[in-house]
Amino acid sequence: MSSLRLFASARSAGKVVEIRGGKYPVEEAKLGGFAGLDLVFFAAGGSVTRALASDAVMAGCIVIDKSSALRMDPTVPLVIPEINPSELRRHAGIIANPNCSTAVMLMGLWPLHQAFGVKRIIVSTFQSVSGTGAEAVQELEAQVKAHVTGKPLQRKVYPHQIAFNCIPQVDSFGADGYTGEETKMAQESRKIMKLPHLKVSATCVRVPVVRAHSISVSAEFERPVNLEKAKAAIAEFPGAQLIDEPSASKYPTPLDFAEKVRCGVGRLRIDTALENGLSFWVSGDNLWKGAALNAIQNAEWMASNGVLGEVGELVSPEAQ
Repeated sequence: MSSLRLFASARSAGKVVEIRGGKYPVEEAKLGGFAGLDLVFFAAGGSVTRALASDAVMAGCIVIDKSSALRMDPTVPLVIPEINPSELRRHAGIIANPNCSTAVMLMGLWPLHQAFGVKRIIVSTFQSVSGTGAEAVQELEAQVKAHVTGKPLQRKVYPHQIAFNCIPQVDSFGADGYTGEETKMAQESRKIMKLPHLKVSATCVRVPVVRAHSISVSAEFERPVNLEKAKAAIAEFPGAQLIDEPSASKYPTPLDFAEKVRCGVGRLRIDTALENGLSFWVSGDNLWKGAALNAIQNAEWMASNGVLGEVGELVSPEAQ
């Protein structure tokens, strides 16, 4: 980067953030404030995106948006660079970043789809509290400490106690009984994979894990599944790390894949309920591959392929 500017709400304007020895003042994010920038990451929620993203585009910026506001807009590419990077050339100034659980799941599903052709999936997620935000992490930690010391457990973020519990609700419920998170997984998977008729049934669950989501997937494919070919497809895919030695208790866990670039895939086995079926397990960092890292990787792909024009040396996600 030749320069870096930080934006936030008016109440944070004027604060100074230190990054790698440099000090950067925080500016108020507002209309007319993005002139002179090549790239802007939006990570402040859908309302901010709807209010300011088009203004940044008018100022000549490319916007990479992490909110859900524009993901299903047919004019906005929804991109995971290991899967559909060519979409980064076909945009009108805005690139959408996928939902965290969708991104992590597809690191296991996409290479299997390439090998066998997926037609339906049944998914259960085990999502960490960091996906809700810092207050949720604090609530989990406070509840654990209260339990250990015999004090009452307080809750504010979640409708139920999260410590030592599982909550089968991520986002609000729709009229069909599915939550927003479950609907996002279905819609976004179809768009990213270009499979508009993919059948998806998801159950999203919040679990008392601080960081990294895990997902259980049972998938039915068009073609007969070969287990060794499936493992080879995962092992060769750049977004995944195959860890599949169940006899030695080796499989991905959220603790193992927190702060990791790749997502872990394991527990591969022939599904006993689906024709041409395969079941597997994925763990991946919802704050990295499920969020910030994916956005950075999209930007790096665009820079390295000349989509962003002249740029300086890029820093790899590992170094960050």
